[in-house]
Amino acid sequence: MHPKERVAILTGGAAGIGKACAVRFAQEGFRLVLGDVSGQDGEQTLATLHEIGADAVFEQGSIADEAFCSRLAELALERWGRIDALVANAAHRDFTRLVDAGSAEWDPMLAVNLKGTAFSCKAVVPTMARQGSGSIVLLSSVHWQVGRKEMPIYDVTKAGIVSMAKSLAVDHAPDGIRVNAVCPGLTITDYHVRKAIREGRSVEELKRTQIGLLGRPAAPAEIAAAVWFLASDEASFITGQALMVDGGLSVGH
Repeated sequence: MHPKERVAILTGGAAGIGKACAVRFAQEGFRLVLGDVSGQDGEQTLATLHEIGADAVFEQGSIADEAFCSRLAELALERWGRIDALVANAAHRDFTRLVDAGSAEWDPMLAVNLKGTAFSCKAVVPTMARQGSGSIVLLSSVHWQVGRKEMPIYDVTKAGIVSMAKSLAVDHAPDGIRVNAVCPGLTITDYHVRKAIREGRSVEELKRTQIGLLGRPAAPAEIAAAVWFLASDEASFITGQALMVDGGLSVGH
């Protein structure tokens, strides 16, 4: 099937890595359903996609709501009648130390990063199974494997996402569905830029961060390239894998 006949759903698709994925998939000819909690970012990204000729729609909401995940799938089916790819990028962040984290910190992390990702997959798997084909790419993190101080409960959920990818790959290989995870290292997204500005740091300083073997952070488009590869037919014999896109951080410093 030609890419222009294919349909992708992207959660957290309005900014950062999600937006970069949306642009890359649009450039490859995919028709897109974007979901995100930010209506402002979503409308801006939708305008960008329309400028490059993409056929795309945006729906505002949180993947913590199972009904919202179902709505994204319904939009794809109502408009185009199929779902070929899911990029599960939406995530919640928390910087609380494990020993200080209670239900107020854990509940939204689990609701979005684990349950929400699972709901996103649940919404598309039946359609993909009926088609006999589909590709799911879950966004994890290098820090599911490499420990750090700053975000322990976030990293726990990202480890769970890798496990989820492997389990789904086993369950749904007979249905023709491939499932993989992409594990980025530090990537300079809209979130990091806005945070740096609030803290009085320059974006250029942020981009000069020395990290990993390559000694720099990633650009969102570099992560999107890996996501696109795993979602595309170029990766037709790859499933159940966690691809480290981390500038070598996971193998050395």
